[in-house]
Amino acid sequence: MTTPLPRRRSPRRIQAGVTLVEAAAVLAVVSVVAGLAVPSFERSVQRRHLEGAAAQLETDIHYTRSLAVARNLPLRISFESAADGASCYVIHTGAANQCRCSAEGEAVCDGTAQAERSVHFRAGSPVNLKSNIRSMLFDPLKGTSTPTATVQLKAGNGMAIHQVTNIMGRVRSCSPAPALSGYRAC
Repeated sequence: MTTPLPRRRSPRRIQAGVTLVEAAAVLAVVSVVAGLAVPSFERSVQRRHLEGAAAQLETDIHYTRSLAVARNLPLRISFESAADGASCYVIHTGAANQCRCSAEGEAVCDGTAQAERSVHFRAGSPVNLKSNIRSMLFDPLKGTSTPTATVQLKAGNGMAIHQVTNIMGRVRSCSPAPALSGYRAC
């Protein structure tokens, strides 16, 4: 006995693409998620700028101390903060007031002083610098620094990291209240 073959139905049209309602729903969800993520991303970017500047300053302080000892020559780090919001530091030989930053960010030295390195934070940059001293001297024989210093690095959103240098030239980082996660409170 033979069984009858099933009847073929006419093929349905296969739908391609998405409807306007589906696309609008996906766009709305993506917009809400992006709106929530942008402020968090902005804060994260500012924190990375701040942490990078703090790490660079700490490295430069250690570099200055070791260079003074290696060359058997007193070296200084001089700090400057301008009224327009720009700030800088210069590693140099000579007296405290012999080197400074120009408006373009270049180190300018008078007399026999020579600049080794300078770092400039322009007005409106993500980070600015403020120090409680004008200049710090590194003694090549003892490997010490005088006076001790606290240098504040601050981001535009108010986050801050302080680099505190002791007489031995060691640096510790802290953050004023409310402290950034991962840093001791100052």
